[in-house]
Amino acid sequence: MRHLLPRLLLAAISCTLVLTVSAATQPAAAARDFLPPWNPPPAGLQFSVPPFDAIADLHGDIVDPQLVVFFAGNQFMVVHDLMAAFKQAHPPYQRIFVETLPPGILARQIDSGVLVMGNLRITLKPDIYTAGKGAIAETQKKHDWFADTYDYARNPLAILIAKGNPKHIQGLPDLGRADVRVSMPNPAWEGIAKHIEAGYRKAGGEALDHTIMQTKVAAGSTFLTHIHHRQSPLRVLEGESDAAPVWSTEAYFQQQILHRPVETVAIPAAQNAVATYTAARMKNAPHEQAAQAFMAFMQSPAAQAVYRKYGFQGAH
Repeated sequence: MRHLLPRLLLAAISCTLVLTVSAATQPAAAARDFLPPWNPPPAGLQFSVPPFDAIADLHGDIVDPQLVVFFAGNQFMVVHDLMAAFKQAHPPYQRIFVETLPPGILARQIDSGVLVMGNLRITLKPDIYTAGKGAIAETQKKHDWFADTYDYARNPLAILIAKGNPKHIQGLPDLGRADVRVSMPNPAWEGIAKHIEAGYRKAGGEALDHTIMQTKVAAGSTFLTHIHHRQSPLRVLEGESDAAPVWSTEAYFQQQILHRPVETVAIPAAQNAVATYTAARMKNAPHEQAAQAFMAFMQSPAAQAVYRKYGFQGAH
């Protein structure tokens, strides 16, 4: 019995250590399941090690593309289906490269002619650039980049929250509460931010906007993203933020397409904003015929069906 007790004690300690290590590693493993990219990958040798080596917002063929499209980042979820439908409708164009970064970053990339992501340097010029209708109009006035434009989809705002709504968030005013951690697009380069801030002012005046965008930023309970369509959903999924104002399709994608443990709080029409997305063909498009074909395709029933699948509203 004297020799048995130490062995039993050692076994109990070992079991406790195993359980402790297992419990400690479980959240990390669960968190990894949520990491982007969230699109189906292209065919070929697969090597991706999130979060160290995983590229979510560069899609397709970067070598000798026949079409280059810079999409407003919040449409990343449509890219796989949309490009498959375009290739089917236009078989000559199979090598396509797409970026889905914030429109402000894409505009700066076009202006400077280069984007560096990690160790990758990209100097491809776009044939098509998409952004909000107002941003396209402002950009055209400033730079005169576009040959023609087409409005193709609309999208209202919503609030993304964790499943079960543990913080009992009912609307935008609740995002001003000290106990609610908010993931908020950075106004410096994400156009959605001005629409959300307009909603704050409609819901609670300048005081609510100041609380969320200044007081809570300083306190650390409002987090300003660099790329909200990736960071905001992930922060809610990983429990780092309690609420994230997003375009409704971003919440729809996480909840209805990926079936993630999140919910959506609707924003009343009087406090909401509806974005209209516009595709613009570049005047100096390197692949002119492909660009014209893509602009025509965006007006087709096939393209509109893809957008409806992912919760977008028609623009016409």
